Amino acid sequence: MQWEQQLVHTKRGTFEVFRKGVGQPLCITHLYSEFNETGDHYADCFTQYYHVILVNLRECGHSVLSEEPFDLSMIYTLLDLEEIRMSLGYTSWSFAGHSTGGILGVIYGIRYSSSLEQLIITGASPRDYTDCKQCIYHQEHPQFKVMQDLLIALKNPKLSTVKRKELSEERTKLSLYHSEKYHDWFNGKIQKKMNVLRLNHFSSELLIYDVTNKLPQITAQTLLLCGRHDVQCPVELTYEMHEGISNSEMIIFEESNHYPFLEERDKFQKAIQQFQTQNI
Repeated sequence: MQWEQQLVHTKRGTFEVFRKGVGQPLCITHLYSEFNETGDHYADCFTQYYHVILVNLRECGHSVLSEEPFDLSMIYTLLDLEEIRMSLGYTSWSFAGHSTGGILGVIYGIRYSSSLEQLIITGASPRDYTDCKQCIYHQEHPQFKVMQDLLIALKNPKLSTVKRKELSEERTKLSLYHSEKYHDWFNGKIQKKMNVLRLNHFSSELLIYDVTNKLPQITAQTLLLCGRHDVQCPVELTYEMHEGISNSEMIIFEESNHYPFLEERDKFQKAIQQFQTQNI
């Protein structure tokens, strides 16, 4: 079953969302992914327990374009999400995010906890994760250059579809605990894109990103999830968030890297189910 497309008209423009699942509303998005009817691996894990609203942010899919560079900032993105929530008729909803979607979730909890029933953050960070030596984006990491070369190559708009697929696979394998299982998890059924404009804006914003001291402002019931071997947002950053967010639970997946919702899917979904049922 594919996701159902909807265009949501708000005071801040029209946004494309995809809906699937049953239960209480849960918003999911990512700072530079472009979704379509095939959905998203992370979002699919929640549709048994929530009614998921998967959002294409500005410049993605059929959503409104940006008028100013700051329209792509994280705080302005939250203003967009709040307008989407109100336009859909929800007085509150929950939010889940993975990686940069999780980073957006951290800021969402700080700024708008009153709008959130629950907050689920997976493989994310309260500060610039590239400062961690365990991070693959840190210059001292042994695979730093490999990752950088792949990122630069993927930004080339002239790449053939076949070559882009090959490079994307190489990049993703760097963030898997068992890279040999790549084709078991990424089978081509889900076809989403990377929005380079949004990625570039996030990369510049990340340089000054640090909300560690503001974590206590998150009052929404929060679940923190991370793979023990995460090379993108190292597990120590999840421990930092758990320490800073008083109303939080934390689960670490011992045989996962950056994708615990694929690498240990059954355990991940069990964690989501338990969190959802104990906090409704």
